[in-house]
Amino acid sequence: MSKTLDTRAAAKPNIAAPPAHDHGQDANSRMLLLALLLTGTFLIAEVIGSFVFNSLALLSDAGHMLTDVAALTIALMAIRIGARPADDQRTFGYKRFEILAAAFNALMLFAVAIYVLVEAVNRFREPEPVQSTGMLIIAVAGLIINLISMRLLRSGKERSLNLKGAYLEVWADMLGSIGVIGGAIAIRFTGLTWIDPLVAVGIGLWVLPRTWILLRDTANVLLEGVPRGMSLGDVRAAIVDVPGVQDVHDLHVWSITSGSISCSVHIVVNDVGQAEAIRSQVAQTLSQSFQIEHTTIQTESRQGAESQPEYG
Repeated sequence: MSKTLDTRAAAKPNIAAPPAHDHGQDANSRMLLLALLLTGTFLIAEVIGSFVFNSLALLSDAGHMLTDVAALTIALMAIRIGARPADDQRTFGYKRFEILAAAFNALMLFAVAIYVLVEAVNRFREPEPVQSTGMLIIAVAGLIINLISMRLLRSGKERSLNLKGAYLEVWADMLGSIGVIGGAIAIRFTGLTWIDPLVAVGIGLWVLPRTWILLRDTANVLLEGVPRGMSLGDVRAAIVDVPGVQDVHDLHVWSITSGSISCSVHIVVNDVGQAEAIRSQVAQTLSQSFQIEHTTIQTESRQGAESQPEYG
């Protein structure tokens, strides 16, 4: 004998699991739009400046600025598309679009970093003159734009991998602007043009590890892995500790998107007559201890469990 309960656990308020559409999402959307307008406007100036002043470091920074614009655009689309309700084709809705957007942003950053590294090698072999004054002016303006954009995006980065991806790209570009400023000043006073590709390489090597972390996290969600920071063993132990639970199997924990954790599990109970109360207690435990907002719990008697193959 077995029964199944599919319930949205009544979780305590938790910033990691915001509603599909709320005032916070509207605020994130407005902040993204403002950051996009600022960044997109400056991108044009920086691309022109990189060619006018013949600076690979500026071009590297412009490349990151381009990915900033793409990241902000995709992040904005992800919020709006992700707010669409579930339908017969997308039973979980469109929330996972933000994870796809974050993965795409990470891949773009990898591509830009590799391009800059290749170009830097060529510049080391054949140094080219660089107009440091114009390079410095553009870099300072870029730094100001980056700081404003970071301020706009900071509040939402802990709640969404999508916003975190956009924030990381702007943050990396801010560091790039600082590097370009330092390189421009050094070239101005020393005349050593190889400093320009050196700065470009430094920017690329600084960004790559952080890009890898973002790609790793998004891949884990897409592969429906256990959310980072959560132990499946701890979840299993917490369920077994609920009075009336004799055993646990077929336990699965995964994320639909940032902060939206789901769980399905089969539990063997001592008293089938108490199955409803036990299921409710398990759902409450998962909600309070692990912020799991959606649980599917099936109860079984010992005889029923022994007749089933065990997978987890």
